[in-house]
Amino acid sequence: MKEMILCKFGEIALKGLNKSTFESMLVKNVKRRIKDLGKFEISRAQSTLYVTPLDDSADIDEALERLKRVFGIVKLYKALETDKSMEQIISQSMDYLSSALDGAETFKVTAKRADKSFPLKSPEICARLGEKILEAFPHLSVDVHEPDVTVSVEIREKNAFVNAMKFEGAGGLPVGTGGRAILLLSGGIDSPVAGYMMAKRGVHIQAVHFEAPPYTSERARLKVEKLAEKISLYCGDVYFYCVPFTKIQVAIKDNCPEELFTIIMRRIMMEIAQRIAQQQRCQAIVTGESLGQVASQTMSAIACTDAACRIPVLRPCIGLDKSEIVKIAAHIDTFDTSVLPYEDCCTVFTPKHPKTRPTVAEVEAAQSGFDFEPLIKEAVENITGRMIRCGESTVNL
Repeated sequence: MKEMILCKFGEIALKGLNKSTFESMLVKNVKRRIKDLGKFEISRAQSTLYVTPLDDSADIDEALERLKRVFGIVKLYKALETDKSMEQIISQSMDYLSSALDGAETFKVTAKRADKSFPLKSPEICARLGEKILEAFPHLSVDVHEPDVTVSVEIREKNAFVNAMKFEGAGGLPVGTGGRAILLLSGGIDSPVAGYMMAKRGVHIQAVHFEAPPYTSERARLKVEKLAEKISLYCGDVYFYCVPFTKIQVAIKDNCPEELFTIIMRRIMMEIAQRIAQQQRCQAIVTGESLGQVASQTMSAIACTDAACRIPVLRPCIGLDKSEIVKIAAHIDTFDTSVLPYEDCCTVFTPKHPKTRPTVAEVEAAQSGFDFEPLIKEAVENITGRMIRCGESTVNL
């Protein structure tokens, strides 16, 4: 008896001439995620990825858990590979199906015949296997509309697959197919969600964090590194840059109108992020901004920030309310870390009455009253960072 994991493609199946590019990237991502779990054979056919353990040392259960977080996979099944005859399908699958069927009350059988030369048609396959299941599990009844368990049979060219354990995948597109971007990663709830959402669209994420000691603590930086670790489970390896920002924030406080502190700070953050993006061949910046959530996220304020940008700024949370963002944060397990009480530099020197409808002209005039360029260069020259490997956990809070 050979158990394997079937991974069903999502949007990839709709691609045209470049479909193989997406499939190849998905295979690479899958191999990277499970390479330390033993020997697996990975093959693909008909919008399905077949992940087969090659020996008993391969951890198929942990592989399944990791593959649930790989973008590009919409459904996963633990399946039994059998010989391609109805007698073998029935005899080899009864014991295998017991773990799924013992606690159920209703079931149905579905069948898909990719090999049209198979002597039985799909309804006949369903009837034959369903009859044997009822004999082996007399407590069950058939419900074709809302069954507790759906048993599926797939007839392929060389063999057959039987499964009754279906799991939700992460969906989206394989990371690496949508370009590269810099994520402005704060310690809040929104930015980790933004990184997750862009990775789901195939974007490879690198994270930039701005710290301002002594106004921010080492625990605040470690908190953000922990968030980067958590999103790496979905985003893959994430390079984490830490930018020293204290001198710039003090200069903003001493030389700019208080009501514009936050907008000017955001513009300078964008400038530094763009210089990192140029060095790392990233094509965009990602932020966690949500329209109207705070004063710096009004339409006017965002326009002032974008005026300082030479590359696209992607804001996947822009139309979400806080409850929707929190729901995603809980799903990806970043919420509890995000709400830890270690403040980031965005809360340093927060104006009492920030301007919600600034104009680009007044912000540029206020910013040009002081030469920030030497401080920006110094900050870029003193950036530190490290690679956070997918699933690696090194930060204790």
